[in-house]
Amino acid sequence: MPLKYALVHEWLTPKATGGSELVVREILNHIDADLYALIDFESNNAESYLYKRRIGTTFVQHFPFARNGVQKYLPFLPLAIEQLDLREYDIILSSSHAVAKGILTTPDQLHICYCHSPMRYAWDLTFDYLKASKLGNGLPGLATRYLLHRLRFWDVLTANRVDYFLANSEHTARRIWRCYRREAKVIYPPVNIEGLPFFSQKEDFYLIVSRLVSYKQVSLIVKAFNQLQRPLVVIGTGPEMKKIQEIADSHIQILGWQPDDVVKKYMASAKAFVYAACEDFGIALVEAQACGTPVIAYGAGGALETVRDIRTSEVGTGTGIFFQNQTETDLVEAVQTFEAYEGKFNPEYARSHAAQFSPETFAERYLDFINTCNEKRPSLG
Repeated sequence: MPLKYALVHEWLTPKATGGSELVVREILNHIDADLYALIDFESNNAESYLYKRRIGTTFVQHFPFARNGVQKYLPFLPLAIEQLDLREYDIILSSSHAVAKGILTTPDQLHICYCHSPMRYAWDLTFDYLKASKLGNGLPGLATRYLLHRLRFWDVLTANRVDYFLANSEHTARRIWRCYRREAKVIYPPVNIEGLPFFSQKEDFYLIVSRLVSYKQVSLIVKAFNQLQRPLVVIGTGPEMKKIQEIADSHIQILGWQPDDVVKKYMASAKAFVYAACEDFGIALVEAQACGTPVIAYGAGGALETVRDIRTSEVGTGTGIFFQNQTETDLVEAVQTFEAYEGKFNPEYARSHAAQFSPETFAERYLDFINTCNEKRPSLG
């Protein structure tokens, strides 16, 4: 009999279109799996590839305003994910950046988790989360801190429910080890290289495409470009939109949300793509390089695995410039350094460098890993 697969992800909504959702889509392109999530608002979205697909959900689906983000129901998420009954499946695949890995399995089942990140607001971003939250101070703050404390216990406990971990970068693999003391094999996520335009001739502006949330450090980029007096285009939306609009000088364009075709055109036309966040992988950085666009990035996290600093690379193989600290001064200096090297970047090499992160490479490595793990399972016959 053919093996039965279940794929579990956190949430499926029109606003959830990041790297983890691209991984889910690519897995479903190659594996006939039943799909489960805490909430699903994509199967009734006519523009989604999941339109009319049967997707199993949890009781959180029926909570008010769940469509706009289930993070507000954080205390209920561990309980919710544990209510999914997956006993009929042979292999459980989870795509996890919060609680998806916490599903309950039996001793006869194989559970492979592709971990995009250990739960950020419970670990690395705890203090950023508390600072930005209205529940971060006073008695509500004490309650929130205790909740996150208990959540860390649950997060570590449920790491033991996973048979094998995959990580989207070496950076994430180190975080998995630090949080869970579990080894993880690195398989980089898929980036649709072929669907991105390539322009060798660039226009006179810099670009940032990002959700406008505090840890993405878009306000830092805007302040640095206020000093530089260089043209900057900001694409994206989020809680920090108003703040960024208020601090941006007239030479900075804040475009808000834009459709994919517009984003791709800007990304291929920009002089350089600027990024100041520490990302676990950073798909946008690879997309920019695929467009032949150099990258100016904070030198930490997944960027160190996807961008080649022109100052330390062989001639013709540099794809960007790193800056060491998340400060306006360091970013200003990095932009000035980039302009000194500007004519030495090779757009064609950037495109070929990005090709190693293609969907085909991801699929081959991911499927090989599943087959290898399945072969190691004790025979049930």
